[in-house]
Amino acid sequence: MVGNPDNRRVAFLRAAAARTGVLVRQVVPWRELAAGTVTLARRTLVRVDSPGEDAEVDRLLRGATAPARHGEIVGLRAWYRGLRAALTRLAEAADRADALLLSPPDDVLIMFDKGACHAHLAAAGVPVPPALPAPGGYAELRAAMRAAGWARVFVKPAHGSSASGVLALQVAQGRVRATTPVELAAGGALYNSLRVRTYTDERAIASIVDRLAADGLHVERWFPKAGLAGRVVDLRVLVVAGRATHVVVRSSRTPMTNLHLGNGRGDLAQLRTAAGERAYRSALDTACQAASCFPGSVQVAVDLMFGPGWARHAVAEVNAFGDLLPGVLSAQGRDTYTEQLVALRTFAPGVACAT
Repeated sequence: MVGNPDNRRVAFLRAAAARTGVLVRQVVPWRELAAGTVTLARRTLVRVDSPGEDAEVDRLLRGATAPARHGEIVGLRAWYRGLRAALTRLAEAADRADALLLSPPDDVLIMFDKGACHAHLAAAGVPVPPALPAPGGYAELRAAMRAAGWARVFVKPAHGSSASGVLALQVAQGRVRATTPVELAAGGALYNSLRVRTYTDERAIASIVDRLAADGLHVERWFPKAGLAGRVVDLRVLVVAGRATHVVVRSSRTPMTNLHLGNGRGDLAQLRTAAGERAYRSALDTACQAASCFPGSVQVAVDLMFGPGWARHAVAEVNAFGDLLPGVLSAQGRDTYTEQLVALRTFAPGVACAT
């Protein structure tokens, strides 16, 4: 496993391995991989987990001389270049050891490039919101919105994750409103916040977008989400080795449904009743279709949105490391890590998904 040894992801994997009789022969710290070449145990299966939640790994991937301040959104493009270089070294180490990576570098890199991932999914016929060409700044974004006739968009950093830097932007009667977890600090620095806030000062919004644009942006037309119990909802669907195994309803009073922002888990049974079984199964089929665009990956997490009335749905995001879902069990009563280890008995890269 490639991971951060003190992170709970590694602890969950070890616990699942103990339950299933799988031997974890080696944990390769992300700090070692981010800093240089690593050696893998021969003829092993290699799980690649998230490099997040470690300031030193972040610094090394960005090639910076000092760690970022806590929560600061900085150097996303440099981070992505560092991730690509690290995964290239990992692939070379796997070749030398005759080992199989369970998350191929190409899959991970596409999922961490929102523009490339959107194009990849769209080319495969996966329903996704339409997108604008990547703008170079706020003025260019507003011009593109006017040209497309769009009044509401989601603005996303090209290489961000967990809603970092995301703005839900709407324009009406000359007024601009942005809902976002981004905190604009004195001096112009940007920080992730656990509090979703609203900006109506266009100069502040422009400053945020311009700063984010330096590292690349992806802009999609706002897909209105279905409501349930007075909140908007979407789904996190984990697809493991060809099956949609774990589903979480994410429920929010804001356009951002990410659970770490203080949002809650909704009632899946209630959602299935509201949507109807046919619409729900169709959504899971779409999640599997999205996952099948990454056939070398044993697990892919898909964020899926229903439209009002439940008749339409679209994929919002595809995540390489979206399987951290504590307490969520599959129909067989297995957590996400156990489910993946059990799946390795029959996993064949390249097999299409099924629900």
